[in-house]
Amino acid sequence: MQVFTTPRKIIITCHKWLAISLNKEVVALGFTPDRVFQTGVELTGTVQDCIRLNLNLRCASQVMYSLKSFICNDPNELHQQLVSIPWETVIAPNGYFSVTSNVFHPSISTNLFANLRVKDAIVDHMREVANQRPSTGSELSGVVVYLFWKNDEAEIFLDTSGETLAKHGYRKLPGTAPMLEALAAATILSTKWDKNAPFVNPMCGFIKK
Repeated sequence: MQVFTTPRKIIITCHKWLAISLNKEVVALGFTPDRVFQTGVELTGTVQDCIRLNLNLRCASQVMYSLKSFICNDPNELHQQLVSIPWETVIAPNGYFSVTSNVFHPSISTNLFANLRVKDAIVDHMREVANQRPSTGSELSGVVVYLFWKNDEAEIFLDTSGETLAKHGYRKLPGTAPMLEALAAATILSTKWDKNAPFVNPMCGFIKK
């Protein structure tokens, strides 16, 4: 699996009602969306495309690259499906990965258990092919793997963003009730500003010296 050159489904998530603005950004970057839904945009591309999307999108939350979709009825079947993925192509044997998920299935009472089964599958595969296992934890650094499982349909992704893009990681000490950057970007996009004329925000307040 050459993820940097293999086109697969990419899901770009966003906050509710920002999909129209996100779609405009995606199209402006030269991509053709396959689907637009209430909380995101779907297109086809590679991890190389995911890097470009992460660097340029302002309205997005996560950019996720699909590795496999499958029918799943219980945690053991989840493990069986995931242990066959060539994880060594995306995770170094001595690397680090974390797992997040959204699971809606009667066999799972907490997402933490689903995360554990995903981690077990990855570690079991890496031990089998590399005789070594990567480290894992809750910190969203290194490789981030995301599981979406609803009813009997499951899909595993590489979360190429890690921490949500809506935070951008620069505002360490925010002021009172800061506006989410993604919402601010969508608001500006909705004004049809041409990026050349002066931009005035009369509601930005002032700094008292």
